Amino acid sequence: MSDATWRETFTIGADHPALPGHFPGRPIVPGVVLLDRVAAALQRWRGQTIGGLPQVKFLAPLLPGETAELHLEATPTRVRFRILRGAEPLAGGEIEPA
Repeated sequence: MSDATWRETFTIGADHPALPGHFPGRPIVPGVVLLDRVAAALQRWRGQTIGGLPQVKFLAPLLPGETAELHLEATPTRVRFRILRGAEPLAGGEIEPA
């Protein structure tokens, strides 16, 4: 990794408190939980918080227990993020740091 990129893997366990209501009988990891992982990674990487999310797209669901990889890439004014399961994109967008 360079100073302009950050990568980490994560797994959301089946016992996460957001899962029982999202959705009963077929749980998927809520988008807000994925964005929380993005925010935490931004804080660890650059010591920044999210000021805005001008673009976010959720492309495929992440299931409890699946491993995902988070990629952050700095641009001059924003940070791009991607969340992947293997080669499959799950979510992506742009962050305006606070």
